[in-house]
Amino acid sequence: MNLLAIDTATEACSAALGFDGKIIERSELAPRRHAELILPMIASLLAEAGLARRDLDGIAVGRGPGAFTGVRLAISVAQGLALGLDLPVVPVSSLAALALDAPHAAHRDEPILAVIDARMGEVYTGTFRRTADGLVEAISDEAVGPAEKWILPKNPQMDNARWSVVGSGWDAYRDALTARLPAPPAFADGKRYPQAHAVLRLATPRFARGEGSAPEAALPVYLRDKVALTLEEQRAR
Repeated sequence: MNLLAIDTATEACSAALGFDGKIIERSELAPRRHAELILPMIASLLAEAGLARRDLDGIAVGRGPGAFTGVRLAISVAQGLALGLDLPVVPVSSLAALALDAPHAAHRDEPILAVIDARMGEVYTGTFRRTADGLVEAISDEAVGPAEKWILPKNPQMDNARWSVVGSGWDAYRDALTARLPAPPAFADGKRYPQAHAVLRLATPRFARGEGSAPEAALPVYLRDKVALTLEEQRAR
């Protein structure tokens, strides 16, 4: 299958193309320039692969959570391309894509905490573990809230686990998150962002199982409906 993937949910704008058993990608840290960059990235990938848009078999998209405008952009681009080409779409959690880029732990069941800075004193969180095929699966529901109130998933096997932590939420709320973990993290990197190559890897087996949806069914996931603090809330902080 020739599969295109995009993610613009955070500061990173990225697109990836899977074809002939390989993946090529474009990615740039470019806040507020995603709308300018994403379509040229896609065109560049297709040109490098010698493919036209009509050669695509499906589109995968990072459906959030993340920046409201970035999530909306990714979904609208994926929907627009898929509608015009009559292609299925597979939405993928941007937190899952972030977790996939965590280093492989010594033991498959060692947990991963993916955290994206949600601003306004909050963090998007998702907890995952590796699967037998090297991908990731969710341990608990994704959430948004103050880092100091993040709740460790109830799982006896993880009571004393050393987590891997990835994402911008780590740099923003390191002390609060450390206090919620049962032990110092085995690995932590606050400079990682969801990337399209990870979206593509997570979506590929779903396309193979025929799980692609109609473009209009590919919906964004925001986890919250508030963009900014009110003036009164800002003064109270």
